[in-house]
Amino acid sequence: MNRITREHYPASRLPEDLRAGVDPSSTVTVTIVEEEKRPGKVMTLEEIFALRRPPFRTAEEIDDDLRKQRDEGDD
Repeated sequence: MNRITREHYPASRLPEDLRAGVDPSSTVTVTIVEEEKRPGKVMTLEEIFALRRPPFRTAEEIDDDLRKQRDEGDD
C-alpha cells in the first residue's frame, strides 16, 4: 500500500472540494493512501467448497498410506 505525506502544503493549492472550511492562507498536512484494489469477482462459498478436496479419505486410501509408511520404516 502506498502512502504519500506532504507537510506544510499551502491550503490555497488544494483542490476546491478539499479547501472548503480551510483558511487559504494556512498550511496543511496532506496524506494520500492508495486504497486496495478489490478483485473483479468475489467467489461464493459454494464455489470455494466446490474447489476443495473432500475432507475424508476412504478406508482403502488410509490402509494404503499406512502400508507405505510401514514399508518406508522397514528400509
